[in-house]
Order: sequence, then C-alpha cells, then structure tokens
Amino acid sequence: MYLTGIRLLNDKFPVNDVFPFNITAFKLTGYLEINSPIVLFCGENGAGKSALLDAIARKCGFLPWGGSKTHRAHLNPYETQLANFIRLDFAGRPRYGFHFRAESFFNYASSLDDILLDDPARRQYFGGGSLNARSHGESFLTFFRSYSFQIDGLYLIDEPESALSPRSQIEFVRVLLRNTASSNKQYLIATLSPIILGCPGAQIFSLDESEIRPISFRETNVYKLYSDFIDDPEGFYGR
Repeated sequence: MYLTGIRLLNDKFPVNDVFPFNITAFKLTGYLEINSPIVLFCGENGAGKSALLDAIARKCGFLPWGGSKTHRAHLNPYETQLANFIRLDFAGRPRYGFHFRAESFFNYASSLDDILLDDPARRQYFGGGSLNARSHGESFLTFFRSYSFQIDGLYLIDEPESALSPRSQIEFVRVLLRNTASSNKQYLIATLSPIILGCPGAQIFSLDESEIRPISFRETNVYKLYSDFIDDPEGFYGR
C-alpha cells in the first residue's frame, strides 16, 4: 500500500462558488485516512468523485492515459486546480502509476496502435492484438488484464464500469483482488457500480453526505437504490 491519507486544504480554497471548490463535501472534509489497497469513491453525478481522483493524479504527477477531457472553449480556470489544495500522505512513493479515464480510453487505444506498428512484440501484453479490434467492453477488460496493469504501483481509475457488462465487472473485481493479494498495488477507483462497490475488503468513501466519510457497502445510496428496484421492479418507477 502506498497512499495512506488525503488532506483537503479547504481553508485555502481560492473560491467557494466555482467547481470543484463549490462542492460541499470538499469544503467540509479535513482528512481521509486510507487503510486498504482498494479504495472506492462513490456518489451521485456532480458529487466530486472524478474531480478528487483527478486532483490526486495531478498531485502524483500522473497524466491521464488518453488525454484530458477539458476543451479550451469550455475551459474553467479552476477545474484542474484542486490538486494545489490537497496533501497526500504516503507510506512509500510508488515508482509506477497511471490515471485511467473511461471517456478518453479510445485515444489511448489508438496511441497504442501506433506503438504496435513500431514494436509488434508488445501485442502479447495486450491480448495479442489491437484494443480497437475488440468491442468497447472487451478492450477495457483486456487492458485491465494487461501487462501495464500487472506492474506494482498506484492506479487511479475513473468509472471502469462504463463499458463493462455486469459479468465483466465481476471479472474486473477479481483482477483487483488477485493483484492486491499477490503484489504491491493500490487502486483508487471512482465508481457507481454496485458490483464494484461490493468488492470484498475495499474501503468505500461516500461523497453524497455533507462531508466525505467511510461507509459500508450496504450503506451506499447505490446499494439502497438497486435493492429497492430488485425488490419491486414493477412498482419502482411509479414511486
């Protein structure tokens, strides 16, 4: 395990009415103690999961694989500044790490194709061929099983479930459990998937409250929502 704590320096925030500094959970949270190699951030859209993950990545010096989603025409000057107002505590600095963004994965897969043209032998590390030659979900799962995912280090992953079927999400969790059981890897994941949130032994932080706090799987709003639906799918939408 590498990362042991996250401190939000909210008394130094430059503004309080512009994203991401307008998020209540960021304003009211002081310190998060990390005690697991698998850490999950959950919360509704706009709660700040991806923003926090991005800030941690920038603080660590990780570039998002596939590039940033920010477009110049819609540039928020504060959007990438949260990294300047957090402090990370480490038990030991990771020698390797990356930041995975689901929405920019296509760019990464296409860049990999260019690399494979010059070094075809690398195909063995990515399932024997181009990630773009597979379906979106298959390419995601192939990547998570790949050589790059096997190196000891710190992995920041934003909404991996976006292209994974429920069965593939289960396999993704099994990959996490195998990797953390056998070597020195740590995963910080922003997710809305009940399957991923149910990962055994994972530490879950909810951003749905007034401040970020650790909760159990069954306390998450995602679990409660899916439970209500499964209990009464016919009447669920009429509530």
